[in-house]
Amino acid sequence: MKKYIQNQKAFTLIEMLIVLLIISVILLVALPNVTKHSETINKKGCEALIQMVQGQVQAYHMEKQEYPTNFRDLEDAGYIKSADLQCPDGSNLVIANGVVKEASKQETP
Repeated sequence: MKKYIQNQKAFTLIEMLIVLLIISVILLVALPNVTKHSETINKKGCEALIQMVQGQVQAYHMEKQEYPTNFRDLEDAGYIKSADLQCPDGSNLVIANGVVKEASKQETP
């Protein structure tokens, strides 16, 4: 004796495909925006790091009456914890005449 279940409730294959299609469209729209925001976040993070280190350079200058020549001077004096300073995008920072800049944006005379 076989018992047939009627009123069986479940998702059909078509309904599942429609849901997957909608999720795919949402992902295609959202992913480019995420990558744009990532670049902006890296840029803002680098600007914030430069401002923080510039503040430490000014504090060093007020105490020692001279600008540090490199980040090792700031580390040895206790103003920063690591002399290996990099922006979130991987670019290095340099000190030139008391001004902190990205190495790629350093002005050459």
